Amino acid sequence: MLLEENQISFRSDNGMIIDGVRDYSHQIAEMIGLGSDTEFLQAGVRNVLDIGCGFGSFSAHLLSLKLMALCMAAYEPTGSQVQLALERGLPAIIGNFISRQLPFPPLSYDMVHCTQCGIVWDDKDGLFLLEVDRLLRLGGYFVLTSPRSRQRGSSMNIKKGSMSIPFEEFTQKICWNLLAQQEETFVWQKTADAQCYTYSKKGTLPLCSGDDAHSYYRPLPHCVGGTESKRWIPIQKRSFGSLSSVELEVHGVNPEDFSEDMEFWRSALRNYWSLLSPLIFSDHPKRPGDEDPLPPYNMVRNVMDMRANYGGLNAALLEARKSVWVMNVVPISEYKTLPFILDRGLTGILHDWCEPFPTYPRTYDMLHAKGLLSHLALEGCSMIDLLFEMDRILRPEGWVIISDEVGPIERARTLATQLRWEARVIDLQNGSDQRLLVCQKPFLRK
Repeated sequence: MLLEENQISFRSDNGMIIDGVRDYSHQIAEMIGLGSDTEFLQAGVRNVLDIGCGFGSFSAHLLSLKLMALCMAAYEPTGSQVQLALERGLPAIIGNFISRQLPFPPLSYDMVHCTQCGIVWDDKDGLFLLEVDRLLRLGGYFVLTSPRSRQRGSSMNIKKGSMSIPFEEFTQKICWNLLAQQEETFVWQKTADAQCYTYSKKGTLPLCSGDDAHSYYRPLPHCVGGTESKRWIPIQKRSFGSLSSVELEVHGVNPEDFSEDMEFWRSALRNYWSLLSPLIFSDHPKRPGDEDPLPPYNMVRNVMDMRANYGGLNAALLEARKSVWVMNVVPISEYKTLPFILDRGLTGILHDWCEPFPTYPRTYDMLHAKGLLSHLALEGCSMIDLLFEMDRILRPEGWVIISDEVGPIERARTLATQLRWEARVIDLQNGSDQRLLVCQKPFLRK
């Protein structure tokens, strides 16, 4: 990090990736058989889970290539990787590999990346590798860069009872193929052959049974997950840019309903932006050497859609070329829509809004919630606790847009004014009892 005037700039070089992040990304592309990292999208790699992302330089580079990279790291009292990534305008959440599954469904990511991320992958009889396997789509890649990778005969062993099973043998059991090794970087590819898991061979791992799409911090199972999913499609054969009618059918989404949903969000986004445009400057922050933006100086770089459904708001923002990224949050009772969001190439997470969200205070510029208040009432959760949590997540001078019925909106406005938010209710003038509550958190509470 370098201080330039009143800005902190991030260089691509850091202690973990000596030759620079561009060279490192190009090296990974070559290891999976591509000519350049600009070909990741054509090869089916659209989203990446970057574990222990450091300064976020690799994630930032992937985003510049139009890939959706999500940084994930454990909670840290000081020097947080996640908080630093969020301040840079990068998608990031708090999460770790300890004893429970991450809040994503099976077959969520095209690539999982770890550069000195501090995880002992051969610990706990390979449970962490099984979790990576659950998250990887068919034909997806696991990229591991670590000095420990060289010590395959010792530290990269998995111990089971008194028996020592080499790391490579375990990856073969979960049907991974070691594509390439260059110095300290290894790349494995997950099989696209469903029968690989059912071959009769000594030591074959059991297959997880039941609905494992509802993976909200469940204990890590010692079985191979995702094998019963209808989304058993190799990344190289998926539609590029949008989902095909066949893929919509796999998700149980009616094409007409999907088209109506997109039209609704295009219209809603135009209304939101016309409402806020006199008050908000929605572009990337000023860079050193750039001219000052016109007033006002409020800027939106990230949005949390707290009840994302199909991810329509996110898709509408992309269509409108707004310079923001969206964290699509799916309540756990509606978990079946999250695979659809992820298969659209967007980022998302399962969450129970009766609990705190896995992020640091003051990390989002805008929060959006459609129908969440009514949904929470059915779940028996406290609206007061929800607004306190929203206040914790929201940056000063950040915005809240809540769409709901009149009753919950009026109760929320009362609570918002008690939080010293500036709040106003807008009648949509469409003959329904739906209202918009638009709030702004002040920089200083008066």
